[in-house]
Amino acid sequence: MERIALLSDVHGNTTAFDAVLRDIDSRGITTIVNLGDVAGKGPRGSAAVARSRERCAVTVRGNWDDFLPDPATVRDEALTWWYEELTPDDRAWLRGLPLVHHLELSGRRIRLLHASAASVHVRVHFHHTAEEFAGMFATTELTGDGPEPTMVGYGDVHDAYVETFESRTLFNVGSVGNPLDEPTASYVVLEGDPGPNASAPFSLQVVRVPYDVEAEIAVARDLRMPQREAYAVELRTAVYRGLHAERGLRADDV
Repeated sequence: MERIALLSDVHGNTTAFDAVLRDIDSRGITTIVNLGDVAGKGPRGSAAVARSRERCAVTVRGNWDDFLPDPATVRDEALTWWYEELTPDDRAWLRGLPLVHHLELSGRRIRLLHASAASVHVRVHFHHTAEEFAGMFATTELTGDGPEPTMVGYGDVHDAYVETFESRTLFNVGSVGNPLDEPTASYVVLEGDPGPNASAPFSLQVVRVPYDVEAEIAVARDLRMPQREAYAVELRTAVYRGLHAERGLRADDV
């Protein structure tokens, strides 16, 4: 049996990334696949890129990995800060990441991507339509001519879940560095027999890893990262920043 760790959406939060990597190591798992959005939103994108390059067998391109390294992108203060925090080599590596990766475990054909089969910029939430569910399994320009999947794993929405319908499973690995379902890092462990043996056992486990949220917020504060108040509230509460004002959420200590 082979075990593979799937993680996503580190977003420059190396405090959470290191905690997840320690948990993966403690389980004896040696193969890690990163589903993208390595940098941006958090204070240490370059360090997160270095860890992903060192530890992950594959990293696929996320929406932030796609637009952040592009100097032509219209930039505000925060985007400029996150862009300049990356090295030229970091940016070149992010731009060159593949859009999709395929696995086969216990006869399950598994497609791994960041956001959707349509684009890294097309979002599919937990509360999706039947058409959006079907679209994740479709063959598109992004997916290429890979095998028709029976399972699709993705990141992007920072909300871990598993859904099976008519023998097809869609799952989200959640977010390491910016979870928006509960304030603990998450990743997924797949276990199965490599290849087409459908009679072999298979498992999918969502793992939650607590980490030192306040230490990560302190890094953002010390580096004077833009949008650090919204970042702090998101890490502490797992509430998306677009909802902070209406809920009266603030972080006065950053």
